[in-house]
Amino acid sequence: MEPGAPSHGPYARRPASDHPPDAQLRHAPSGDPRRGRFHRPDAAPDSRVFAGSLAGGRGQLQQSLAQVPDGAPKTEGVRIGQDFAGRVLAARADDGSAAPPLKFTFGTLPGAYQSTPPNFPSQPQFTSWPHVKPFALERASQFRPGPPPALESDAYADALNEIKSLGTASGSTASADQALTGRFWNGAIQNYWNEIAQTAALNRRLTTAETARLFALLDVAIADSVIAFYDAKYTYAFWRPVTAIRAADTDGNPETAADPNWLPQAGRTAPDPSYPGAHAVISAAAAAVLEGFLEEDDFAFSVTSEVVPGTQRSFESFAAAAREATLSRIFAGQHFRFDLSAGHRLGQKVAQFVVSSSVSPKENEND
Repeated sequence: MEPGAPSHGPYARRPASDHPPDAQLRHAPSGDPRRGRFHRPDAAPDSRVFAGSLAGGRGQLQQSLAQVPDGAPKTEGVRIGQDFAGRVLAARADDGSAAPPLKFTFGTLPGAYQSTPPNFPSQPQFTSWPHVKPFALERASQFRPGPPPALESDAYADALNEIKSLGTASGSTASADQALTGRFWNGAIQNYWNEIAQTAALNRRLTTAETARLFALLDVAIADSVIAFYDAKYTYAFWRPVTAIRAADTDGNPETAADPNWLPQAGRTAPDPSYPGAHAVISAAAAAVLEGFLEEDDFAFSVTSEVVPGTQRSFESFAAAAREATLSRIFAGQHFRFDLSAGHRLGQKVAQFVVSSSVSPKENEND
């Protein structure tokens, strides 16, 4: 993962064609190297990446178990937990998550995803994730959004000019609070929402069973949201704002102007295509799960930043937090507004499907 980014050639003025630049990109065959494409590598993933996390998890497990009195209930609880975990692992053994990343060839047409300055990653992240088997969704593309707006459209120009002004590292027109918002949420967004869920569970004094169901719904919705948005990201392979702004003189839109030195407020850009925005998808899904589970829209809480030490922000509802987390990606210089709108709708659809496909806690209140 690139520091400053969360988990996860020359241009012609107008290519000679019957289609504008973005239409060229969309009409290019799937194998056209200008569009961006995948190659399957031979290398297998390195399992040592997970060694540190595994050791830490085992330590936390032992600390937790040490607080439970020894006896038959504890022994039986451990047995049931291990049995259930084994069944889940067996069910997910061939889900595609262990597959090696697909090698991505960056596109060259205006609108095509390209490696981003200033660090220019050699490959984007999670290229194989569109092929991972979802937990609840029927398929990764089940709620795939339509394409981003045409490069020559007013909607595209408005979105580019907005982030160009608000999300730049130098001379931003964002307010102090907007700039802080961009920094505050610039971490692994799923961690924020798990903290928020923990706060809600403790505040509402949920039982152990209710808490387990809440986190199961939340993290299944998040997991399927990630699979769904990577399906869309690599379907459209749309360029990031930093690329678009630097190359705005190639987009065929008279309302945009290039800034060849523009950089995002966050310093670097997350190494994957822009559309749709991950923060928007995950935040919409998480907020919908929490609202549905607790059966209330309004819930006052505070959440701590993953990347700005000791900083909290407070909200009066899950929807308010989701809205701010989503808009923060404009202030951080990471996403166009249409990335976020599409992401919000996708996250809501994923959450609604996950919740409707699951058993309601109230149906098992006598378990």
